[in-house]
Amino acid sequence: MLDPRVSKLADLLVGYSCSVKKGERVLIEAVLVDYQIVTELVKAVKKAGGHPYVNIVDPKITREIIKNGDKEQFETLADFELYRMKGMDAYIGIRGGTNSFEMSDVCPEKIQLYTQIIKPVLDERVNNTKWVVLRWPTPSMAQLAHTSTENFTNFYFDVCTLDYKKMAKAAKNLEKAMDKADKVHIKAFDPCGTLHTDLTFSMKGIGVEICAGEKNIPDGEVFSAPVLDSVEGFITYNTPSLNNGISFDRVRLEFLKGKIVKATANNNQAELDKIFDTDEGARYIGEFAIGINPYITKPMNDILFDEKITGSIHFTPGSSYEDAGNGNKSAIHWDLVQIHTKEYGGGEIWFDGKLIRKDGRFVVKELEGLNPENLM
Repeated sequence: MLDPRVSKLADLLVGYSCSVKKGERVLIEAVLVDYQIVTELVKAVKKAGGHPYVNIVDPKITREIIKNGDKEQFETLADFELYRMKGMDAYIGIRGGTNSFEMSDVCPEKIQLYTQIIKPVLDERVNNTKWVVLRWPTPSMAQLAHTSTENFTNFYFDVCTLDYKKMAKAAKNLEKAMDKADKVHIKAFDPCGTLHTDLTFSMKGIGVEICAGEKNIPDGEVFSAPVLDSVEGFITYNTPSLNNGISFDRVRLEFLKGKIVKATANNNQAELDKIFDTDEGARYIGEFAIGINPYITKPMNDILFDEKITGSIHFTPGSSYEDAGNGNKSAIHWDLVQIHTKEYGGGEIWFDGKLIRKDGRFVVKELEGLNPENLM
């Protein structure tokens, strides 16, 4: 029996997120999902007058291709994928899975090679199509969130089908505040009151983008980027992060003239070093974003959720976006998250000497509409 929430989500993705118009070609890429959502997306695209195309992906097969492939094979695959992507007007990616650590035993150098070669496909999708990416609720995701599959599924639909138009309207004032800001100062503390983040940078002239259901589902962030060489100080991320199947805890970065000069973590230090040695751009920040989704309050080791946590920021090493970007180029884009709510020790965001957010709550009147109770 069809869950009506699936149809509602499909209509949101096609009609709002991608605004599919008559005659447009839409690639629907599904990774281990309930095929009801794929069927409903095909119906929704046709209803809008578009032409749906479907690609089904299994992470285990992808793992084998990367694990046993070589440069020539990856280049041929990238050429094929790029040709297909260039023929699309919109892209909807739905990603489920049974094991978040599926890639943990694949050689990191092989993953880096594949990532570098396939990146033009991602760039084409991000820069030249209307796109949206979302996860799909699975028992493994519920396990990461430390809850039952039923509870997680209910949470998922609450998060994914909230009133994104309302969020977009409320985020306009934050967009204006960020666009006007030059100097940004971020401070954060651990639960014992110890300062673990003291970071400064400039956003002058970079630009700002609101993300309210048009790129990711779930969504809820406003992002910019630091002027490339302006970052100074240090930051400790207080949420765990998965990168190519490897989990990192308490990543700490130190900056000098914008460059990461020291990177440490509580675990997997050798693997961490390899990430930041991927290329020159991996040691610079490509994105600064403020999370505003009221339903997401704690990390679950899934970045599409974690980066939207209300009261959070993410400060992202690697490639920047063309929209609101600083020009940094890299094969990586690693969204690392820091939470500022009191439960996590608290934190502060200052724009040009003015306190904007404290302990995860906006304290400027014109931004109070973004506090959780006003977005639900």
